[in-house]
Amino acid sequence: MDFITINSGNRTEEFALKQVAKQATSSLMYRLGKTLILASVCVEREPVSEDFLPLVVQFLEKSYAAGKIPGGFVKREGRAQDFEILTSRLIDRTLRPLFPKDYRYPTQITLMVLSHDIENDLQVSALNAASAALFLAHIAPIKSVSACRIAKMDNEFIINPNASLLNQSSLDLFVSGTKESLNMIEMRSLGQKLNALEEPLMLEALELAQKSLKETCTLYEEAFTPYQNELLFKESQGIIFNERLLDLLKNQYFDEIIKGIESSALSERENVFSEIAKKISEAHSEFSLEEIELSLEKVKKTEIRRMIIQDKIRPDKRTLEEVRPILIESDLLPMAHSSILFTRGQTQSLVVGVLGTDNDAQTHESLEHKAPIKERFMFHYNFPPFCVGEASSIGATSRRELGHGNLAKRALETSIKNKEQVIRLVSEILESNGSSSMASVCAGSLALYASGVEIYDLVAGVAMGMVSEGQDHAILSDISGLEDAEGDMDFKIAGNVEGITAMQMDTKMSGIRLEVLYQALLQAKRARKHILKIMHEAKEKIVINFSHLPTTEIFNVAPDKIIEIIGQGGRVIKEIVERFEVKIDLNKPSGEVKIMGNKERVLKTKEFILNYLHSLDQELERYAIDEVLEAQVKRIVDFGAFLSLPKGGEGLLRKQNMDRCQVILKEGDSIRCRVISFNKGKIALDLA
Repeated sequence: MDFITINSGNRTEEFALKQVAKQATSSLMYRLGKTLILASVCVEREPVSEDFLPLVVQFLEKSYAAGKIPGGFVKREGRAQDFEILTSRLIDRTLRPLFPKDYRYPTQITLMVLSHDIENDLQVSALNAASAALFLAHIAPIKSVSACRIAKMDNEFIINPNASLLNQSSLDLFVSGTKESLNMIEMRSLGQKLNALEEPLMLEALELAQKSLKETCTLYEEAFTPYQNELLFKESQGIIFNERLLDLLKNQYFDEIIKGIESSALSERENVFSEIAKKISEAHSEFSLEEIELSLEKVKKTEIRRMIIQDKIRPDKRTLEEVRPILIESDLLPMAHSSILFTRGQTQSLVVGVLGTDNDAQTHESLEHKAPIKERFMFHYNFPPFCVGEASSIGATSRRELGHGNLAKRALETSIKNKEQVIRLVSEILESNGSSSMASVCAGSLALYASGVEIYDLVAGVAMGMVSEGQDHAILSDISGLEDAEGDMDFKIAGNVEGITAMQMDTKMSGIRLEVLYQALLQAKRARKHILKIMHEAKEKIVINFSHLPTTEIFNVAPDKIIEIIGQGGRVIKEIVERFEVKIDLNKPSGEVKIMGNKERVLKTKEFILNYLHSLDQELERYAIDEVLEAQVKRIVDFGAFLSLPKGGEGLLRKQNMDRCQVILKEGDSIRCRVISFNKGKIALDLA
């Protein structure tokens, strides 16, 4: 067993090698303070024939890691929680670009959190553990990569803050990369205000992150290189194309290839290239269909990149900075609290807004928090197959849908003034040709306004792309699906006119230089201003129907009266909710009553509750201690009998009092009884 200690980025990380899981290709026990993560890499020795990278990353939290037993009926970890899925994606998106293009060995990276101190950053720790385990596995010539988080407090950037500091920060910036460049970025603004970060400050934060990553990656490589396994996979020269076939495509079928490139819809484009491949296969039997399809893909990709780099024209004839035409419609769904249809080119998002009560908030259990937390602002993103012309059924929420919804949520969250409101936005992607998550942000911001939610400012999103050839590169604004597929970068940026509220950067290259990222940030700001201008014009036309929106009425009663509103077995509260069609939240310790629903119904509900409690008080005032009454048995329960009293109301005769006098009662019996006490609005009786 070997121990390695790394001091970098305000952290002291410990790695125990050859201690556990020794049958894996590589494994290690990562430690940061009281946080322990088991990282393992397993590789199958037989490559797959399909043309994709068979990499799976799984991040798993164990409840025992924080001294907890899982909540819910089943006391065992089950389906992956949102945080686990999002963290798995975070690590996958960092590591995937580092693999050689033709690597085809099924690879599983597993990260199990065995112990956790909530002050430590799980995502940074998990990525660093995964990077170290992958570097040790030496399954391919993969560079060392690391992560850091940047916070901002009092105009000062902090590297790798603990949880307490991050909660006070106005910025949450997660960056991963090698010692040369950045691989992946996740950013969101934090705090009670919008806290959009200006582009020059963003560059400053990224420069600080790059410096920290360079130091950490250098230390990792120096420390771990002596312990690496023997190299499994050596990068090959790649696919060798048939030059005669390439010449044939360029000379005889080039016009048809250009027609396919210019097809805007994915399904239409696939059909065009499928027909070209079939036609060539029938006319030239010396070439296999697979060979033709690969060569077609190469010619297509080469021509797209040439158009963009040399001609400065994109496949759909736009200039590099041109944003597709935008159309915004509102109030399409009469029963929803708000609905916005945002169309940008062939990408269309219908965002629906619904306001709720505290009971509607989503409750989450996590190792990051001591107690279950309530998610009051929810953003759910759905990507049905028909939006790209696919004939398949709609299944469970995918990791991609969860990730896109989370990005849109982070972009909009700080724009909401009242963070206590319970809001659910749902984005239904009806058409998709790139940038659907950013269309969801634009529609979501307008849907918040249309729901009567007070916001600091509108937020717009745009997806930026990049195509690079050698030293030349071109930055693209508002990328289409084709540009996303054939380009080298997907950089989603959301914010207002002043700055950025959220962003996410992924790359297919081994990394992106800071100067390129800054160019993309400035170009995105110009695109964002254009989109926001159109959104503000649409906002002026939105008529908020306040009579249709739910209203909330909050008032207080004596805490001991809450039980009266609930009633026996919840009978009273259930009747009130069904009768007035409202939602009611009750707080027993404080006596707070919160009613939400249609304004007229809410006011009627409040009046009913107050009158009901007043009537109960009046019933108590009719009786006196030691007063003897002739009462009738209303119903028998395990702990006694409820008696109807002659001047209205009912009282409880407890079972022990009946047993003491050896009395057996049945419903309908009349009996003399005596008032012995008033307890929390209840009349207690004894036999007279």
